[in-house]
Amino acid sequence: MTKLPDNWPQVSAALCHDWLTGMRGGERVLEILCEGFPEAHIYTLLADPSVMSETIRSHPIETSWMQRIPGISTRYRSCLPLFPAAVRNLHPPDVDLMVSTSHCVAKSIQTHPHTRHLCYCFTPMRYAWTFYDEYFGTNPAKAMLAKPVLAMLRHWDLQTASRVDRFVAISKHIQKRIQEFYGRESDVVYPPVDTDRCTPGRSPGNGGYDLVVSAMVPYKRVDLAVAAYTKLGYPLKVVGVGSKLAELKASAGANVEFLEWQADDAVLELYRGCRQLVFPGEEDFGIVPLEAQACGRPVVAYGCGGALETVADGLSGIFFEEQTETCLIDAVERCAAEAWDPQRIREHAKRFGISNFVSGLADSMQRCLS
Repeated sequence: MTKLPDNWPQVSAALCHDWLTGMRGGERVLEILCEGFPEAHIYTLLADPSVMSETIRSHPIETSWMQRIPGISTRYRSCLPLFPAAVRNLHPPDVDLMVSTSHCVAKSIQTHPHTRHLCYCFTPMRYAWTFYDEYFGTNPAKAMLAKPVLAMLRHWDLQTASRVDRFVAISKHIQKRIQEFYGRESDVVYPPVDTDRCTPGRSPGNGGYDLVVSAMVPYKRVDLAVAAYTKLGYPLKVVGVGSKLAELKASAGANVEFLEWQADDAVLELYRGCRQLVFPGEEDFGIVPLEAQACGRPVVAYGCGGALETVADGLSGIFFEEQTETCLIDAVERCAAEAWDPQRIREHAKRFGISNFVSGLADSMQRCLS
């Protein structure tokens, strides 16, 4: 159970999350909110109880009509144009506080006039505002059909931003996006990293491999890491599943091992044993590099986005400036040549621990309610 600060709001509350189809960083945030508001109902477009934690599953969960579509849990992203209508179908009660955890449509839930709405924003709707080429650019026909839909979604997303009383961004990088796309100010509260659980192993970094932990989707740029290590020849273990997995496997050399989905405890041991973690994409924040750093392992990261706030260049990792094989290989070799101090790396990561998250979020909720 997360220890809550004295100023955690003692009010009636409801929670809204985009969808519940897995346990990733956003769902870890939702878990803490569930602990903080044990009576709160959760509102979401769709939910698969089999992949939720017990903490989330123990709360009453209200879903939209999308839940009744056969096979929706694996096909929901293809239903993007339906999301605005689906979120309109959610009808929360007249509570004191609504907390939405949103990267798509949760922030657009309609609340009662009395209810104050705080949005913990992972990013403004990524599909509509950013990473357009990564999602649609490789398929000209799909890109052409998507343009009017995305224009509609941007207009709707901007309009419904007014339903939020206070925004909280997960990073300064996202704070800038909220200002650019919505014209709104926001607090910054970094997401929680379980630094009590993520700790160095007895003999950290002696496993003779580097590590990628990521969803296998285009914008994560796992393809760059696979290509670079195929050329480099050093062992690389890749954890994760997604739409690009088969393509990545086909392009990889024998030194690249795909472990697909792994349980949390197995990932923890992989962090502890790796020489270094490789983080090749542009992320809004990035929990994975901080989990690796909490285990005392250095990170090779693309020097853009949230990584600039979570990796300390020269202290806990090394940046590469261009997403090319040459730049990544150079950074990997420079990182491997350094004599890293696992304890200093861990101390850096501890600044992003759970206690700092709940304290910062409580402050923002109190400002929202005042």
